[in-house]
Amino acid sequence: MTDLDSPATASGHRQNRVDPWGVLRAVPHRGTRMGNRGILHLGQHVVRPWAHKAWVHCVLDATFQKRRPFSPNTYSELFFLDEATALAAGHRPCRSCQRQRHVQFNTLWTQANLGGTADGAGRGIAPVATIDATLHAERIGPGKAKRTSEATVASLPAGAMFAHAGLAWLRWPQDGAGQGDCLPWSFNGYGSAEPLAPNTTVQVLTPPSIVHTLRAGYVPQVHSSAQTAATATASPLGHP
Repeated sequence: MTDLDSPATASGHRQNRVDPWGVLRAVPHRGTRMGNRGILHLGQHVVRPWAHKAWVHCVLDATFQKRRPFSPNTYSELFFLDEATALAAGHRPCRSCQRQRHVQFNTLWTQANLGGTADGAGRGIAPVATIDATLHAERIGPGKAKRTSEATVASLPAGAMFAHAGLAWLRWPQDGAGQGDCLPWSFNGYGSAEPLAPNTTVQVLTPPSIVHTLRAGYVPQVHSSAQTAATATASPLGHP
């Protein structure tokens, strides 16, 4: 059975919770962010992983509460643990529901990725279509698999996510010093920081241009469990 073959009825939950690999899962934890890749569902079943290149993440506010998830002829509601998870999956901030963060992200993305080229010279913010096309090429590999890159733990900025030993991890500062500790991810939250050697080679899940944006100063919003480095109540999810 493939990820897209898993019916919502198998677990009693819709297949619209997104892990850091960008894969849609059917689990009970909704998270703190919503996302959009277009209309992915037919009835209550997911039939495609995306419908367009403009992948965004959104805030959960009163407007969302009026929606009925997986309604006909409207986008499929996706959910993330937090913004760091959404960025790892390749979703940028939505300009409709979080205009200020959209502008901040796009400005830093442009500076970090186009500042030294003719395309970026003198341009405060790159066209959204340029960002979307770049992110789509970075997140989707052969066979529609998640595209990753290699790096050492020490080289990653705070807010980046990576895969190691079958788990997803977040780089996040615990004491205000250095680049941050490594926190194991789960749909329920982050576990306590665990030591990983700085020269450990890992598979980076966050797309390269977003890693550059984090390094340029963009700080993603994270689940409260990351702020306290509390032990997650659920075991971190491994990925096949």
